[in-house]
Amino acid sequence: MERSSLTGCLLVATPLLDDPEFRRTVVFVIDDGSDEGTIGVIVNRPSGLPVGDVLAEWSGCASDPAVMFAGGPVSTAAGLALGVPGGAVAPPGWRPLEGLDARSGVAGLGLVDLETPPRAGPGGLGRLRVFAGYAGWGEGQLGAEIDEGAWYVLPAVPDDVFTPAPGSLWSRVLRRQGGDLALVSTFPDDPSQN
Repeated sequence: MERSSLTGCLLVATPLLDDPEFRRTVVFVIDDGSDEGTIGVIVNRPSGLPVGDVLAEWSGCASDPAVMFAGGPVSTAAGLALGVPGGAVAPPGWRPLEGLDARSGVAGLGLVDLETPPRAGPGGLGRLRVFAGYAGWGEGQLGAEIDEGAWYVLPAVPDDVFTPAPGSLWSRVLRRQGGDLALVSTFPDDPSQN
């Protein structure tokens, strides 16, 4: 059975996923439409490194907290940015995510070319998050992990990517789902300490 694209969705690590790279992570899926697999970024792992220390001209555009985020274990020396236009006109260097359903809660979200100088004021970005590295899965790999119970696939909202409080995002995303997932949101970080 073929599954629909996960582009624009969240992958929320289940308590069963104990890999230190992904434990209690929330991954925003950027591209799930290619034959090569799936690409996403971890949106709840801020670093202590200010964006301005790495990309000085982008420091004034970065959403709070204005630090680099650890996007995942692949290509950690490379930067990737997600942004939302600040007005009706898309800023230079911004492009919408391909394969994103127009009804998606994150329809205005796109990739930002960090080589293009930012535009201040009208026609600039309203929100920006910069990631070092990304998470990637080969063809069929993510589907197998989902089937094994490693990930919850959940709808995303822009505040998930740009939250000023990324440390509590895992619990908040689960809690807003209600039912059993709201209960999972209270699962202790270390069950042996319970």
